[in-house]
Amino acid sequence: MVYAAGDIPVGDYNPMRLANLGIGHGAIDVGGGYTYFNPATGNEFSGVGGFTYNFKNPDTQYQSGIDFHFDWGMSHFMSKQLFVGFVGYAYQQVTDDFGQPPILGASARACSPRPADRIYLPIGDNQAFLGLKGYREFAAENRPSGWNTWLTFSISEAAPTST
Repeated sequence: MVYAAGDIPVGDYNPMRLANLGIGHGAIDVGGGYTYFNPATGNEFSGVGGFTYNFKNPDTQYQSGIDFHFDWGMSHFMSKQLFVGFVGYAYQQVTDDFGQPPILGASARACSPRPADRIYLPIGDNQAFLGLKGYREFAAENRPSGWNTWLTFSISEAAPTST
């Protein structure tokens, strides 16, 4: 997979407020990924890496540096509905910020591997996906660190059944 994504400024950004609905600047993210799945063993591995370029915030004249990020996951299907595994990510800022002096330092990095649990549930003619993963960052440098916990719930068409 090869991807490109963009971020446009939304919300009502005001540099005088402590909390804002948007970050006040645009960004472009490009990268690629790969997934390997062996249905005979039930093992799966995915990895996605990319670079993010941030545009200058016109209200603050501050521009975050370019960053590299790599997300990965490996799972084992216990059944057709339940799979467990590990997920993680690495983040490294590769260029310095521009504008006002950076409060946390010139560049940042963080890493985190954690267990993850995911399950598919039938809902009528559809299927639901429920996933839980939690990250405890380590090796953080020049950025806040702590826990990130993600709970994902989605409903989609059921996977086709073989005849």
